[in-house]
Amino acid sequence: MGLRRKARELAIQTLYALDFSESNPEFREFNLLNEYPEILQQMAEHEKIESDHASYLFAEDLIRNTIIHLHDVEEMLQKHSSNWSLERIAALDKNILLVAIYELMFTATPAPIIINEAIEIAKKYSSESSNKFVNGILDAVNQEIKFQSKNQ
Repeated sequence: MGLRRKARELAIQTLYALDFSESNPEFREFNLLNEYPEILQQMAEHEKIESDHASYLFAEDLIRNTIIHLHDVEEMLQKHSSNWSLERIAALDKNILLVAIYELMFTATPAPIIINEAIEIAKKYSSESSNKFVNGILDAVNQEIKFQSKNQ
């Protein structure tokens, strides 16, 4: 498994764990930014990944920036998950999508790589139909991003 896939898995696992922390909705992003380092460290220790390893550093970057851009990322997810509120999307699938949408919107990583990684992670950790759900949403998000960049 590649370093980046492991980092994405670590990021998704950390964000998933953060879903269970109680925080005031008004200060959600602030609380998540304060809580994630400890959870990431625990996840990394379980996986025997040192905090100076490239996978850890990339995971930390993904988590921090997904949280920083959470409003925009969740808005994009909500827009493309018609008939599904964020609360109805399985927590693991939602976190796979959040990280992937952040990468699609705010990084230079090629979309096919991001989408493929998200699908493979969904196949590994989620339900049988999750990979198709993840693929459909990410494809729609990618199409919108391409359309927006063409029209600027």
